[in-house]
Amino acid sequence: MSEKKNNTAIAGGLLLTVILWGGNNAGTKWLVGSWPPIFTGGSRFLFAGFILLAVLRFTNLLGRFESLTGAQYRSLWLRGGLSLAAYVVSFTWAFKLTAASHVALYLGASPVWALLWEERPRADWSSLRRYGAALLALSGVLVLFWPALKSSGTNLTGELIALVASVLWANFSHQSRILAATINGLEVAANSMWMAGATLLPFALYEVMGGVKVDAQHLGVQTFCIFLGSVVPYAFWNTALRHWQTSRVLLFNNLIPLTTTVWVHFTLGEAITPTFCAAMALIVAGVLLGQMDWSKIFKVPESF
Repeated sequence: MSEKKNNTAIAGGLLLTVILWGGNNAGTKWLVGSWPPIFTGGSRFLFAGFILLAVLRFTNLLGRFESLTGAQYRSLWLRGGLSLAAYVVSFTWAFKLTAASHVALYLGASPVWALLWEERPRADWSSLRRYGAALLALSGVLVLFWPALKSSGTNLTGELIALVASVLWANFSHQSRILAATINGLEVAANSMWMAGATLLPFALYEVMGGVKVDAQHLGVQTFCIFLGSVVPYAFWNTALRHWQTSRVLLFNNLIPLTTTVWVHFTLGEAITPTFCAAMALIVAGVLLGQMDWSKIFKVPESF
């Protein structure tokens, strides 16, 4: 496959991923209304990881399965499982405490955190635009925070946890890219998911000691989130991380607030507020500024 066709396939997979994650976010928001957060996320990733691993191990649908060494497994636990587990806790609790569209918008700022990790400040236009992008994205975050600081009706804790989830998602994507240098990207996704679920299992069991509501509707939404919110999109996501830079892949995070807002608006009736729109405009501008090479567009020297 040519590089152009390969890039088109990767981009198409990432577009499908953000659409499915929008539905997953709506499903998560509905589930945590009656299910404990860690149980909701931990059980989902435990099942999703084993399912994806079984597909890789016993079929050729997703490519050739590769046996891993002890060192690779240890690296997967430390870089993949633990970093994903930390993200899952913050992700599910954020949905428990604040609006789904807000959580998705914070996640949309993840490319900026990745850009800052990948490059230190330098005296050139590239560094200036990256840090300018960070300031724009932070401005968008402050716009979201402002109502929480002024009004008791907004959950400030939920907003803070959503911001932490954004940073932890950038960290997990960065760790996945490091792992994908020596391990099949799909195996990174599968093992990271079940390892994260196993790590959170004791906490999940503690949460459900008092019982949990189980019916066809809850199981149906959780099944959707396992297969179409975890197995399929994470397969595309980790495959992309094997071929593209973390910040380039995370650029597609910019679409998650849009897909999530559409899903939750039509399925859960969540309102689209002017504050959300203003914050989204700033974060989108920050992401675009950070990703586009303006020195080449305007034909200016790279250094000052």
